[in-house]
Amino acid sequence: ELPNHIQPTLSATYRFRLHDALYIFTNGIQGAYVEVDTDTGFIKLLNHWVVEDCGRVISPQLADEQVRGGCVQGIGGALYEECVYNETAQLQNGTLADYLTPMAGEMPDINVYHIETPTSLSELGAKGVGESGTGAAPAALMNAVNDALRPFNSYVTDQPMTPETILQALGKV
Repeated sequence: ELPNHIQPTLSATYRFRLHDALYIFTNGIQGAYVEVDTDTGFIKLLNHWVVEDCGRVISPQLADEQVRGGCVQGIGGALYEECVYNETAQLQNGTLADYLTPMAGEMPDINVYHIETPTSLSELGAKGVGESGTGAAPAALMNAVNDALRPFNSYVTDQPMTPETILQALGKV
């Protein structure tokens, strides 16, 4: 029998430990629709689509925004971000005033769709969601740019795809 000031309660503690796999991978596909100005080399991203399977989506709005944020990072790497060094190996664009990143006004709507295939490797059936945008966006963008350059028998292989690299691919510089 318990003392009067202690109430009987039922509690349980459960700990989940991943044994079979170290990582749980998400998967999906992305597509980009671009406009390439062949006179200036500027690329305008008109639309971007993402379909991904992050297992059970726990918070749809947060999952969408994580994917969008990852896509913007990937787009930044594909179009803008580059460390520039001088002849003595000194970084020339080490501040955000000099290092180019995407601006919100330059981004199109990023359309996100989910396929839910729960995994048995996590307690909630969820997989990672934020990484997929970063990894696939540069490839989707480069494929779209190369598709736009195909009528000119040109293509790019390096990122960032700056106006200069586009004009070089077109043989204009």
